[in-house]
Amino acid sequence: MSRITEWRKLPVSLNELCIATTLCCGQSFRWRQSDDQTWTCTLRGRIVQLTQDKSHLRYRSIWPSACEAPPTPPSSIPPTVDEDSETDDTKSLIMHYLNLEPDLETLYAQWSASDPNFKKKAPKFTGVRILRQDAWEALIGFICSSNNNIVRISQMVDKLCTHYGRYIATLDGRPYHDFPEPDALTGKDVEAHLRELGFGYRAKYISRTAKMVAEEREHGWLDGLRNPESPAYGRTVSPGGQMKPEGRDGYREAHEKLLDLQGVGPKVADCVCLMGLGWGEAVPVDTHVWQIAQRDYKFGRGKHSSLTKATYDAVANHFRKLWGKEAGWAHSVLFTADLRAFAERLTTKAEVSIKGDTRPSAEPEVRQQQTVRRVAVKRELEQDERNVVVKVEELVMNSSERVKRQRRK
Repeated sequence: MSRITEWRKLPVSLNELCIATTLCCGQSFRWRQSDDQTWTCTLRGRIVQLTQDKSHLRYRSIWPSACEAPPTPPSSIPPTVDEDSETDDTKSLIMHYLNLEPDLETLYAQWSASDPNFKKKAPKFTGVRILRQDAWEALIGFICSSNNNIVRISQMVDKLCTHYGRYIATLDGRPYHDFPEPDALTGKDVEAHLRELGFGYRAKYISRTAKMVAEEREHGWLDGLRNPESPAYGRTVSPGGQMKPEGRDGYREAHEKLLDLQGVGPKVADCVCLMGLGWGEAVPVDTHVWQIAQRDYKFGRGKHSSLTKATYDAVANHFRKLWGKEAGWAHSVLFTADLRAFAERLTTKAEVSIKGDTRPSAEPEVRQQQTVRRVAVKRELEQDERNVVVKVEELVMNSSERVKRQRRK
């Protein structure tokens, strides 16, 4: 029977962390949101659940029982476990995973001081944090992202966990599995099986990369590429996989070594460096980021008229010079802001009346009242092309549209 902790809370403001944005902006592909706004994922051998209000982050963990098979039927009232015991490190895990140590308001202020465009757009998108994910999970997740959309990426990652990950527990009738270790994906039939599951050409990349990490590199090699200022949670690095010196050379070395793996190009390597290895200066440049660079930072002319390897480096270097050590973090905030799907729309509710003369030439008197209303949206985010399709379920007519209709009448 699974063990479950009581709900506990951490004092975290929405300016410092917004899980509704951070967990679904294309960093991780395993978090599931319930109707009650609870977010659920397996991390480090347990199920973690998160929910948030304006001043606190609430969390609890569900631990596996001794039995590896899902209970039948699943218990709805598992016993509790005291988090203060030595067996539950969920608090420190959450603080590490959500990267809660840096003062985010201070970082936003620094980026705003150096970049008017960031200063203009970022205030509506506070609380975006870069996750400290497991490097192996980030690597496989972003290999799956190639020419793919976020829904299918999440489905692929879920299939990997279900078929190759260790069973943890069943919650609300749904079994949860951890992310599979590299050696779980090295079998001779893995590639064929993944193709049957719909992975396409990515099946070969995943199988081959798993073999390279598990069998052809020394133990701890991948975590050895980590920024020493951002250590992996609960991991040790073997003597053959020592942490590299900090600084730009360490990031460059990590980036270049990742390119040796199957299915890893510059963008995937930078995603892994940023979100799995802790290199804050890594700036993934895809088509969407390229569009931001063209629109807001005057790229797209002369030798930088298209997204080539040279342009990729030029854009990333420009952002590193502009934002500094955590340029990848700042870039992710702007990317999220550009989606607009997370925004609260400022709409104008117009009351139109015609005073006196009711002829068509009479000018209407418009009284405007500004209201903030959350617009329900349906978003399809293309992880590679970063295209966003937004369906607005509620339309609030602005004053000019209302006036035009009044005139036509």
